[in-house]
Order: sequence, then structure tokens, then C-alpha cells
Amino acid sequence: MKVTFPHMGDLWIIIKTLFETLDVEVVVPPPNSKKTLNLGTKLAPESACLPLKLNIGNFIEAKETGADTIVMTGGIGPCRFGLYGELEREILKEAGYDFDAVILEPPDGSIPGLLKRIRYLVGDEHSWVRILGAIRFAYTKSVTMDRIEDIIHGARPRLGVEAEVLYRSAKDKLVQATSYAGLEQVVRGLRTEVKGRQLARIEQQSGLEVGEPLKVGIVGEIYTILDPYSSVDVEEQLGQLGAHVDRSIYLSAWVAKHVFLGVTNGYKSLKPYHKLAKPYLNHFVGGHGQETVGAVVKYARSGFDGIIHLFPLTCMPEIVASSILPRVQQDYKIPVMTLIVDEHTGHAGVQTRLEAFVDLLERSRHQRSILSDGERDTSMAAR
Repeated sequence: MKVTFPHMGDLWIIIKTLFETLDVEVVVPPPNSKKTLNLGTKLAPESACLPLKLNIGNFIEAKETGADTIVMTGGIGPCRFGLYGELEREILKEAGYDFDAVILEPPDGSIPGLLKRIRYLVGDEHSWVRILGAIRFAYTKSVTMDRIEDIIHGARPRLGVEAEVLYRSAKDKLVQATSYAGLEQVVRGLRTEVKGRQLARIEQQSGLEVGEPLKVGIVGEIYTILDPYSSVDVEEQLGQLGAHVDRSIYLSAWVAKHVFLGVTNGYKSLKPYHKLAKPYLNHFVGGHGQETVGAVVKYARSGFDGIIHLFPLTCMPEIVASSILPRVQQDYKIPVMTLIVDEHTGHAGVQTRLEAFVDLLERSRHQRSILSDGERDTSMAAR
């Protein structure tokens, strides 16, 4: 058995760790690319969203390097993600690609069914103690990956392209880490390196006025947010434009909610979003529609300068959220830019829109500063 799976950002690091710890041979698909998308687009329904097309392309490319078994997660609720596994299996079968597909449904569907599928993948030679230990370590690695990404979010506007070098190095070290101490060492090393380079930058800029970077929150559909190819590198682009980015959903938080059913929270729990979204959207609409609305409220209350709402064309939960966000935007006076992506989305077009948005946020901040200074002067004069 040679197992493959779809890409979703850096998910491959976690899945590879899990299966290789349990002696399952893994075929990691090539990174998402134009070729991946073209392969998937040829077979997928035209109205299908971008993640499904990329998934199919991943599987075809993995097949070319020997994969024979697909592992996909399932889902529940109105989001079409719950149908992906079966739909992709049928599409590939009709196209002549012979795969064994194992769909891991969420535990709230059928715990015995989930355990049976896990046992099928890893074989009978491993005890449940070892399997659960491997799952725990892989999950901890996902939390570590999220911590690394958060550090890089803060480093990008201050270090520029140097941050990307540090990011790649940290990910390489994370892939190689085989112990909990090793995971912590990667994070400590990255923090030390970032801090040292930031101090060096400050010394170089001595005498120059260096302000705080803009704070931009990214909300929306999880696959598109996590996958740099799908988002057209929005996080990196914003960082290089001088914005400190924060993402509403991290991989470990998604796993904690949907796989571990909230027993643990992961990195930056999703729980607070539901309460914050209630005045605007008080019921489940599939996917992360509620989380999107709640995250915008959270970012607005936390003093963020702007929000990017990111999702693939035809994504139903995010379409619902996007129809509600104008109310949130009006109530909190925070700019929200909607960015919808599909196979026709180009890097240059997104870059132009992001540059204009950042320019808008900088002007708004400057105007607020002038008004604040004016109010302060008036107050002092009154005294």
C-alpha cells in the first residue's frame, strides 16, 4: 500500500509524520501548481470549487509516482466538502485511475467506522497505544507548524524576504524532528533568529522613524486560507507590503474541533467565534461561515486595520458569510476586502488589489492619527 492525500498548505508535513511513524509508505504529491490545477480542471465539473479541482490534480500526480491508496477526510453539514471523497473517487474511476479510497469521516458520524478505517490503513501489527501515540505526536507537530507560521507573520513586515528564508529553514527542521523536544527546539531557534535579525534591523535604521506595521486579518474558507497556491500567496504578499497578518483558522484548531471534538483547542481555538458571530449569524451554515463572521468581529474589536475575506468561487458557506459582513463592517467601521479565487485568478491581479487595499488602510490610519492629534490639542487648549 502506498498512501497519498490532497495538499492543503503544510498539511503534508503532518500526514507524512503520522503514516511514516506507523510504517505506512507515503507518496507526497508534488506541490500545488498550474499543472496540478489543469489536470483537475479537465476532469472536475465546471461549477466545482477550486479545492476539489486541486485535489483531483494531486491524486493524478501522486498516481504517476506510484500511489495506489487515497486518504481523504469526510464532512457533515451543508458544505459540499462532505461529498468530496465519493465524488473524487467516481471522477478518477471514470477517467481510468485505479485507486483504493479510504474516507475518514468525523468521529461524530461513526466512531467504530472511523477506527476500522484507521486499522485498515496501518495494519494489524501496531497496538492502539502506538497508533494513538503517533496521532498525538503528529497533532503536536501541527500545533508547532502553526506556531512557526504565526512567528513568520510577525517577522515578514519587519524582515522582508529574510523572513521567507527563515520560514523555509524552520519547516525543513520541523519535517526532520522526531521528538517533542525537537519540536520545541525548532520554535525556540526560530524565535531567537527572528529576534536577532530584528534587533540588527533596528540598529541599521537608527535615527529613522519606524512605526508599527498595519494589522490585517485573513478570514474565510479553510482550504483557501491555508494553501498558498490557492490564495495566490496572500499572506506573503501582505507581509512584504508591510502588514502583520493574522489568520482566523489554523490547521491544528480545525483538527481539534473536527477530529478531537473539542477535547483540545489547537492553536488559537475556534470556540470564541461562535459567540461573537451570534448577533449576525446564530446558526450553522456549513464550512466555517460562522467562524468567518465571528473572526471579523474579533479583529475589529482588537484594533485591526482591515480584513481580507478569502474563499473559492461557489463556496456556499462563505457566500452566506459575505452577505452578512457588510453589516459587521458598518457596525465596526472596519474595511473588508472580499477576494474570490478560481482557476482563472492571476497573481498580478491579486497583487494590484492588495497594494490598493494596503494603501487605503495606511491612509485611513494616517487620517485617524490626525483626528486623534487634533482632539488631543483641543483638550489641552480647553484646560
